[in-house]
Amino acid sequence: MRQPSLIARRVAVASVSLVVAAGAAACGPEDNDAKSSGGGDSQAKKGGTLTVLNSTPQGDFDPARLYTSGGGNVPSLVFRTLTTRNRENGAAGSEVVPDLATDTGRPSKNATVWTYTLKKGLKYEDGTPITSADIKYGIERSFAAELSGGAPYLRDWLIGGADYQGPYKDKKGLDSIETPDDLTIVFHLNKPEGEFPYLATQTQTTPVPKAKDTGTKYEEHPVSSGPYKVVKNENDGERLVLERNTHWSASTDAERKAYPDRIDVRSGLDSSVINQRLSASQGTDAGAVTTDTNLGPAELAKVSGDKELASRVGTGHFGYTNYIAFNPKVKPFDNPKVRQAISYAIDRSSVVNAAGGSSLAEPATTYLPNQKSFGYTPYDHFPAGASGDAAKAKELLKEAGYKNGLTVTLTHSNSKDFETSPEIATAIQDALKKAGITVKLQGLESNDYSDKVQSVKTEPGFFLAHWGADWPSGGPFLAPIFDGRQIVKDGANFNTGFLDDKSVNDEIDAINKLTDLDQAAARWGALDKKIGEQALTVPLFHPVYKRLYGKDVKNIVISDWTGVLDISQVAVK
Repeated sequence: MRQPSLIARRVAVASVSLVVAAGAAACGPEDNDAKSSGGGDSQAKKGGTLTVLNSTPQGDFDPARLYTSGGGNVPSLVFRTLTTRNRENGAAGSEVVPDLATDTGRPSKNATVWTYTLKKGLKYEDGTPITSADIKYGIERSFAAELSGGAPYLRDWLIGGADYQGPYKDKKGLDSIETPDDLTIVFHLNKPEGEFPYLATQTQTTPVPKAKDTGTKYEEHPVSSGPYKVVKNENDGERLVLERNTHWSASTDAERKAYPDRIDVRSGLDSSVINQRLSASQGTDAGAVTTDTNLGPAELAKVSGDKELASRVGTGHFGYTNYIAFNPKVKPFDNPKVRQAISYAIDRSSVVNAAGGSSLAEPATTYLPNQKSFGYTPYDHFPAGASGDAAKAKELLKEAGYKNGLTVTLTHSNSKDFETSPEIATAIQDALKKAGITVKLQGLESNDYSDKVQSVKTEPGFFLAHWGADWPSGGPFLAPIFDGRQIVKDGANFNTGFLDDKSVNDEIDAINKLTDLDQAAARWGALDKKIGEQALTVPLFHPVYKRLYGKDVKNIVISDWTGVLDISQVAVK
C-alpha cells in the first residue's frame, strides 16, 4: 500500500493507494475503538448512497498505474485481484486471503514458481467471463512506459521483467507468466519470494480484457471485476461515481460487503472543510466518509470534548515509522558513539507532543512497527525513558572525543506534516541541547528536501525520515533501508545508512525463501533487533490515524493493513 517512505513512500493510506504521506503514493489498531462504533452487521443494510469526501483526487484510475496494497480502498470496489487483504478489524486484517483465486497461491519448493487457480463463475461488468489470460494481460500492460506508476516488484521479480516493455511494444508477452488454461496462471520468478501472496494483492493483478483496453484512456472507464462499475470520472478522478456491477456475485467474493447502491467520490477539498462537513453531518454528508483526511491536533481536541462526535471517530494504526536517519559517511556520525549519544538524548515525549500528542502518535524504540504481522520484537538498545537520558549521552560524547559537546545540523522538511516538519525538528533540537549538542536546523521545501536526502551525492549526515509498508510484513520495511544491494547511486536511494553487511543481506535472502509468513515474521523481528544495535536510525514514533465519519455510516472496519476505514465494508442508514 512502498504506501510513504523516507519522504514519500508509495503506500497509500490515503486511498490506500498507500498514499499515506506527503509525496508519492507507497509507504491498524490493537486498541481499535471503532470495532462496533458503526453499529456492526446488525445495522448494516443494502441501499443508499455513500459519499466520499477527499482532499486528493483518485487520479490514474487504471489498475496498472495505481500503487496500492491489499487492492486499495476506492480502487478495490472496482478492481479485484488474485489475493486481497482480510477485511477484518485490527491484527486479523493483516492477513492475505484469496480474492479472484481459490487460495493465496501454491509455491514450488524453493518459492520461485507460484501457481494460482481462479474461482469459477467470475464475470466482468458486461457479463463476459474473467480468464487467467486477462490477468496475464493486465500485468503485462503495467510494464508499458505510458502506464507507469505501479509497484516495481513484478518488474524486479519476474524472469525477463527487467527488459520487458509491455504489450503495446512487445505483443509476444512475458514467458514467465503462463496460462495453461482459462483458470490457471503460473508465475516464474528469478529468485525465491515467499511473500508473493502479498504482492498478488496489488492492483496490477487485476484482470483487463485485451479487447477493451484503450491504453491511457482506460482509466476513464476501466472494465469492472468488482461490485461497482465506473459511471462517471471527471477531472482525472476529482469526481468519481460508482454504481452496482450487476454481474458481480457475492458468492465469489467473501471480502467486499457492497452495501451502498452508489458511491459518490468528491475530491480536491480542503482538509478542514472535509472535517467540518463530517462533523456537521448534514444532508448527504450524514452518509459520508473520508479515505485520506485525518483529524489534526486542534480538531481532535474539539472532537474529544463532544461525546457524539467522539463516537464517530475511527482509530487506526498503519505500518509506518518516523525516525532520525544518520549518514555514517559524514562526520561526526561516522562515530557510533555519537549516534548512540543522540539515541540516548532523544526526548520522545516532546517529539510525540510535537506530532500532535499521544492520541496521534505512539513512541517508538524499534524500527519495525509494533504489529505482529511485521514480526515486531520489542527492544530498546539505548534506554532513555520517556524524556531522554542527557547524562548518558554526555558520557558517550566524552568517550567519542567531544567532552565539550558538539554542533550538528538537522535537515528537515518545511511541510506542516507533523512528521519531518519544523515542530519535530525543534523538539529534537531542545532535547539534544540538554546533552551538550547544539543543533542547527536546515528546513527545506518539500521537493528540495526529497531530492537532497534521497541522493547518495547530497544526503546530509543527520535528517528526519519516515517509512511505510507496501504490505504488512518486515520485508518491504527492512530490505529497502538496510539491504546493501539496494543502495542506489544514481537515483532515489533509501538505504540512508549505506549498510552493506553480508550477514544482513544473507538473512534477507533466507527469509525471502520462507512461505510460512508467521515464521518469516519472527525472523524479520530478530533482524530488526540486530540491525538496531548499530544506531543507524533513531526510531521516534508511529502515527495513529483518527478519522471522522458521518452519523448515518454503519459497520466500521479498520484493519492493521491500512489503518483506515475500509470502504468496502460500510453501509449507510
